[in-house]
Amino acid sequence: MAESALLKRFQLIEFPQPPILKTKYPIFLCHGFGAIGAMVKPSPLHDPCMLMREHGIVAFAPNVVPYASIETRAKNWVRLIRQVCDEHGFEKINVVAHSMGGLDMRHALCHLGISDRVASLTTVATPHHGTYLADLVLKTPEILTERLSEVVDWFGNNVYPKEKSNAIGSVEQLTQGYINDCFNKETPDNENVPIFSYSASVGKGTNYPLNPIFKFQNSQIFEHEGENDSFVSVESAKWGTYLGCVNLSHLNQINVQVWKEAKPIYFNFWTGVLKDLHKNGF
Repeated sequence: MAESALLKRFQLIEFPQPPILKTKYPIFLCHGFGAIGAMVKPSPLHDPCMLMREHGIVAFAPNVVPYASIETRAKNWVRLIRQVCDEHGFEKINVVAHSMGGLDMRHALCHLGISDRVASLTTVATPHHGTYLADLVLKTPEILTERLSEVVDWFGNNVYPKEKSNAIGSVEQLTQGYINDCFNKETPDNENVPIFSYSASVGKGTNYPLNPIFKFQNSQIFEHEGENDSFVSVESAKWGTYLGCVNLSHLNQINVQVWKEAKPIYFNFWTGVLKDLHKNGF
């Protein structure tokens, strides 16, 4: 009986490889503010990109300047999208953007003439209505903010020397006031490119754990905006066609600090993004 149970563990699955998923267009991933993910992997969205490739999807996850204005980052995304399309002969691509990357791409689609190459835009935990976290950072005593900005800009200039970093300038553009009063009014959606969005929530108000390091900011955002992923609230992340909420922290979404119990949520979320694109004809 013990031998039978042991052999059962080695029973062969006829098709053990990851199932092939399909999208009409290749995937181009745009990362958000910062370079935490890039410190431990080739790019912040490298792991979701490799997961997509494992499932037969042609996907790319390049890097742009991690700390810069929406306008600067958007110009870089446009350059890279055209480069990828030209080099590989793609008519169009699906853009999947995390966090600030979604704002970059909304700017690019509205102001930089890239809609001819973009079939769809999917945003993940993008602060479409700003984030209280940015306001919280800017409330820090000026001397501390300036010192922190100098360190972050120094780091950004070294990891991505092609473009000058501007950490405080980019944080100012993520405030609720700037996004709602300026960015959203000046950046109407391109009617030719559908936008889909996902939000995320963990910590306070949910039954999903959060790294204690981020509990303070999670709580602060909760008090002002409700459930959030420790960076962006559920309500702020809603834009275009809203496709739902995933219970992963902001960093978990890019496969950083993922709890063992959250691994299936991570895998199911990213494969779900592909399935939703396919279901919607993209």
